[in-house]
This record gives sequence, structure tokens and C-alpha cells, in this order.
Amino acid sequence: MSAAVALLAAYLLGSIPFSFLVARLFGVTDVRKVGSGNVGATNVMRSAGRTAGILAFLLDSSKGAGAALLALRLDPALAPQAAAAAVLGHMYPVWLRFKGGKGVATGAGAFLPLAPVATAVAFLVFALTAALTRYVSLGSIVGTLALPLAAFLSGAPPSVTAWAAAIGLLVVWKHRANLERLVRGTERRLGSARQ
Repeated sequence: MSAAVALLAAYLLGSIPFSFLVARLFGVTDVRKVGSGNVGATNVMRSAGRTAGILAFLLDSSKGAGAALLALRLDPALAPQAAAAAVLGHMYPVWLRFKGGKGVATGAGAFLPLAPVATAVAFLVFALTAALTRYVSLGSIVGTLALPLAAFLSGAPPSVTAWAAAIGLLVVWKHRANLERLVRGTERRLGSARQ
């Protein structure tokens, strides 16, 4: 299988809109039209309930992991790029006219097989930040930025660190509206009634 085909497969796997489909399964016709409008687990949780949100998180993570694991079997050198392609697929899914989520869950799943220690550290940073501040967005940003640093410090291959950093910057950029609300003090906290 050529590199281009492998990366396209990773993108298409990442672009499966599980959060959109799970929300619909739980009675939300279009998750893009409720709450924050984001096609991600947090908005699914707030609009369709905790069970739906957890299911969306697990499925979005799994498609990232699946893309990375498939690439590891076909050509390990392509695995970091395949992980990034899966995250890009989630953010810009062809099935939803390129309007997807922010890539946090998919990114966590995608880099878990490539840098398990670093991903575990990043998840811990996310969980602690979200728990202490009750801002999921802030936890997502800090955890995402922690991933490449933890990858570097834990001795992950340079390509994994580099792609984790590149995707991390894109995830932060996708959170730019959240950052503006955090600065203004209008970002909604975890457990608030509305997104």
C-alpha cells in the first residue's frame, strides 16, 4: 500500500463523524445546531447526556487509535503522519462538509499507540486541569500542549514529537473561540446547564 493511500485511509477513518452519529442516536438531530455547535464529545455530553458523551469520546478515540495501529502494521515510519491524518479527518470530515470537531479525543487515541507514556501524562494533565478549573476547554488545551513535551522527555521518536506538536498547535487554534471566552470570563464550566 502506498503512503498516499495509507494516509488517505487514515483521514477517512478519522472523518467518520461518531460524535454526530451518537448524538443523533440519543435524540439530537444535529449536534452542530445545539450547544457550542462543536462535533465533539463535550458538546454531545452536554446536549445528549453523559452516556452519549462517553460513547462519543470512546469512538472518537478509537478511530484515531485504529488509524495509528493500522499504519504501524503497514509502515511504522508513516504512523505519526497517519495519526495526524486521522485528527485532520475528525476536524475536517468530508462527510460533514469539512466542519468537524476539535480533535482532542481523536488525537489522544491516535498518539496512544505511538507514545503511550506521553499520552498518559497528557491525559493526566487534562484531567487535573479540567477538575481543578472545571473548564474542559482549558484542560484540552493544556493537555494537548503537554503531549509533545512529554513525548520528547520520555524519549519518543522525533517524528512522533514533531507531529504531536503540529497537531497540538492546530488543536489550540481550533479552541480560539474558547480562549477568547476564557479571557473574557464567559466560558462555561463543566457541569453548567448550557454549552
